[in-house]
Amino acid sequence: MAEHGHGHSHVADREADRRYLSAALVVIALFMIAEIVVGVYASSLALISDAGHMLTDAGALALALVAGRLARIPARGAYTFGLKRAEILSAQINGITLFALVGYFVVEGVRRLIAPPAVAGAFVLVTALVGIVVNLIATWLINKGNRQSLNVEGAFQHILNDLYAFVATAVAGLVVLSTGWTRADALAALVVAALMARAGYGLIRDSARVFLEAAPRGIDPQLLETEIRGVTGVVEVHELHVWEVTSGFPALSAHVLVSADQDCHERRTAVERLLGERHEIRHTTLQVDHRQDFLPTESLRSRAPEEQGGAENETGRG
Repeated sequence: MAEHGHGHSHVADREADRRYLSAALVVIALFMIAEIVVGVYASSLALISDAGHMLTDAGALALALVAGRLARIPARGAYTFGLKRAEILSAQINGITLFALVGYFVVEGVRRLIAPPAVAGAFVLVTALVGIVVNLIATWLINKGNRQSLNVEGAFQHILNDLYAFVATAVAGLVVLSTGWTRADALAALVVAALMARAGYGLIRDSARVFLEAAPRGIDPQLLETEIRGVTGVVEVHELHVWEVTSGFPALSAHVLVSADQDCHERRTAVERLLGERHEIRHTTLQVDHRQDFLPTESLRSRAPEEQGGAENETGRG
């Protein structure tokens, strides 16, 4: 007997996320344009790297908005879960773009360490200070969204790393302005690259777990099976699978055997209550049978030759 639990709606959260992401996108895009102009004029790799990072920030925010809209499309046809994993795809793309930028800025940063160009320290410092304010606003906006969503978290990591980058750029601008040591600009770009690599790795790792249908973080399938076996009346658990459809949407399926004196429907309800209250797993597919009614496939195979032999012996005796 297969039974299905009920998922819960995130419509209100998604609508709030859309507003926060849209506001952050406007703030980032406007400042990015100004930073590119100043970076080229001041010949600052740190500023240009920040602008490049902000371009990916804008792209990440736009992608997150598109993915969020796709995730709201209801299930139909072959897509029985809808397009909820569009958000995970968005997070993975964000992580990959961060790594792509890391490669460029590392190469360019090393080149400028070897042959540093002239850098207008005052322009770098002022622009970086304004950038810190802009990114603080954008970070605050996105942080108000649902960061349990990898889609929102991916956008947040982009913006947060850009904030760190502006801090490093401001320090570089101050060093160049006060000492004339222009290599500080290239060093700041390398610091930014290291931060981007760290954030990119986290996004790719977490999104890959969802795509590979690993158990959600914090849930141990073996311990979960033990907990289900601990429910009164449950004697065996087979074919236990637990995964995430998208971030914040865990799902579970299992074959549960109960003793002959138990009511299957009642025991299924008890298992679902356990999963919902302890682990917030509310989308379940549970097949619950009495143990005496269940005959494993291996048993059927082992009995087949014996039954055939018995039939032949009876025929021979006849």
